Amino acid sequence: MQTTSSSSAMHFDEVARLDRLRDELSSALPQASGDSIERAIVDTIHEIVLTTGVDRAKLIELSDAESDLDITYQWTRPATIAAPDSREKSAPASVVLRLAAREGSVVFGPGTEGGPDGCAPGGAKVIGITVSGKGRRRCILLLEAFTAGRSWPDATIERLQTLGEVLAAAAHRLHHERARNDLGVQKLPLTTGVDRGGRSRRGASLSGFDEIVGESQPLLTTLSHLRQVAATDSTVLLLGETGTGKELFARAVHANSPRARHTLVSINCAALPPALVESELFGHERGAFTGAFAQRIGRFEQAHRGTLFLDEVGDLPLEIQVKLLRVLQQRTFERLGSEQTRTVDVRIVAATHRDLDALVADGQFRDDLFYRLSVFPIRVPPLRDRREDIPALVFAIVRKRQASMRRSITTVPQAVMDVLQAHSWPGNVRELENVIERALIHSTGSELHLIEEDLPVQRQSGATGNTLHAVERAHIEEVLRACDWRINGAGNAAERLGLHPNTLRFRMKKLGLTRASSAVPSTRSTSLRQARRS
Repeated sequence: MQTTSSSSAMHFDEVARLDRLRDELSSALPQASGDSIERAIVDTIHEIVLTTGVDRAKLIELSDAESDLDITYQWTRPATIAAPDSREKSAPASVVLRLAAREGSVVFGPGTEGGPDGCAPGGAKVIGITVSGKGRRRCILLLEAFTAGRSWPDATIERLQTLGEVLAAAAHRLHHERARNDLGVQKLPLTTGVDRGGRSRRGASLSGFDEIVGESQPLLTTLSHLRQVAATDSTVLLLGETGTGKELFARAVHANSPRARHTLVSINCAALPPALVESELFGHERGAFTGAFAQRIGRFEQAHRGTLFLDEVGDLPLEIQVKLLRVLQQRTFERLGSEQTRTVDVRIVAATHRDLDALVADGQFRDDLFYRLSVFPIRVPPLRDRREDIPALVFAIVRKRQASMRRSITTVPQAVMDVLQAHSWPGNVRELENVIERALIHSTGSELHLIEEDLPVQRQSGATGNTLHAVERAHIEEVLRACDWRINGAGNAAERLGLHPNTLRFRMKKLGLTRASSAVPSTRSTSLRQARRS
């Protein structure tokens, strides 16, 4: 009796979990597109295996002639010994189709004759479910138990049937969406909130960075570093060119940290007059200086128990750097006009587009502050190093901006996308946002059209022109190529040029010289004209 009660409770819990899984999938799919649909399907099949206790689950699509099986999605428990894929793909579907079409579902137990070839070995139990509909390919949801049999109550079969229908509809939608993309036209989903391109390569360990669009390898590496440091209290230094979205990465660090429930306070150190930087950071008392008519709380106090983001920290005046170093070391400070020492608990995330090594070498940045800030430096990749992310970024920008601009773009022609991916983007994501916004203004129909003047032919400063800038760039690039872009070590470029390595890095940054940019193909004006005509 106790065993029966325990079994009933187990099946009741199983049905409840399957209901919850169906509801979650049904609510997620309307807003999903592209790889996001695929990830939802795979995750659901994974959860079905864990919920039902089987060893493997597959969503199988039948060929148009219904003579062969196409195992589109599957998930198998680790260390499970499965039948060879070659047997599974060639397995005749006639038995499963005939029985499931007549009965809705079918269970093959040990010793059952006529079971489908390639299914679980040893006569283990199998459940097959077909889903059909107008214009859809027929599907089977197949669950296999290799190690032990189990019973299949009617309530469980019913829930699996419903889940199979939702999964088949999602697979059908994804099949048609990708078929449209194969024709050279990329369609924008009409829903909002999910970036095209998905997060399929990120995995569960890299979830939580949903505002950051893309899945290129340089971006995934950066996100992996962010994940490692976010859970700690360590200071983070974000390095990268202007326009790469360093503030977005800083918000991601805060949102994934134990301080997420407290405030993230941001300050752009380059945007403040030097006379006001100290007041902004540490606050002031009434009458501390001319114009101080009231007490002011500084950014450090505002960020107490939270995170303070110091953007463009490389532009801080030297006299402020001394006081910032004290706060980082001792967690204490005084407001302007006050002798009272205050204690603050703040995590620092700093960012700069400048070469701090070069600034330290030139005496413009304190070396002790540099070492204090660079506990965990992370380099944010420029857009030219993650060109495969450009399509996902374009769709995300269009979805974000078009409603307020009264546009309804649904299509980005492949020719337009090719032009965007060929550009070197010296202004990075910020420049891309501006180009897409101007394109939205220019495009009054359903297709996105670029303004031809927006992406001129790439300027090769070192190849043409006799200006000092052009000659310097050409000479440095020539030496770098001859040294295989080595800045340190034997036979390095800095030695040949008679420069300190840090000074050379600063010159390269100023001239826009990188190994990647020297190999970037120029944007062809013919491609622009083609994109505009598309």
